[in-house]
Amino acid sequence: MRAFQVSSFSSPPALVVIADPAPQPGEVLLQIAACGLNFADLLMANGTYQDTPEPPFTLGMEVCGTVIAQGPGVIEPAIGARVAVFGGQGGMAEKGAFPAALCRSVPDEMPAEVAAGFMVAYGTSHLALTRRAQLQKGETLLVLGAAGGVGLTAVEIGKALGATVIAVARGADKLAVAKAAGADHLINSDTDDVKAAVKALGGADVVYDPVGGDAFKAVLGACNREARVLIIGFASGEITKIPANIILVKNITLIGFYWGGYLRFNPKALGDSLSELMAWYAQGRLRPHVSHILQLDAAAEALELMRTRTSTGKVVITP
Repeated sequence: MRAFQVSSFSSPPALVVIADPAPQPGEVLLQIAACGLNFADLLMANGTYQDTPEPPFTLGMEVCGTVIAQGPGVIEPAIGARVAVFGGQGGMAEKGAFPAALCRSVPDEMPAEVAAGFMVAYGTSHLALTRRAQLQKGETLLVLGAAGGVGLTAVEIGKALGATVIAVARGADKLAVAKAAGADHLINSDTDDVKAAVKALGGADVVYDPVGGDAFKAVLGACNREARVLIIGFASGEITKIPANIILVKNITLIGFYWGGYLRFNPKALGDSLSELMAWYAQGRLRPHVSHILQLDAAAEALELMRTRTSTGKVVITP
């Protein structure tokens, strides 16, 4: 089968032909229909992600596919079942072996291209905003990188929870995508003074930050007293040094959030969150946005779309 693999951290990932994987005890083998890309895939490719395996390994953290074989001891999901799974790696391929316990049934009405990019982006925003930040109806949510893979879901979920949403993104086209997802106010980070614009809108009660760097510094001064700031990631490439004096004076709470960590220490919270999100999708409350669908032989191009921040919402690979 074909797979997009990292052979070493000193060379770019490449499409290779390898043997079909055999499902081990507790695993299922999937015929992969689609793989959703995440910013973490870029970090894994150069060995800087917190959960990067040793090379060689296949990129692609989350997939949608059909069960075509079961490893020893597996009863569910059954052969022929259509599932989505966050496996952490192995998704940018024609087939993949993944833990059966992590597989979730996909509603018939959910296309594979949507299901493949649903779990991480929506799961991150939902669990971060509900469990960690405890966003309340009527509060103001400020979303940085609001047209990106996780940022756009934060806009959508924030509105579903009853918040006023301020979206920050680069350029009119990306802001239009955030507006369509429900953003109440739009700030162009290329041309606007973000701090001044947020303060003019009354400040932020909760900040959702997958960007880091200068963006984090800009919005910290626009936080209201007792604001909660969710640290989701560092798409800017800069891990920000925290100005503790501002945190102290304004009684701000900084909240770290790593969705994948819940698989280890609280899988029930993650599972309950995904169940609610699947229900919301079935009710028509969520409208996932996929900006690019590319085939496996264009995997390098797909990663470049995220690296250059050209994409909006999700980028998906189909074998």
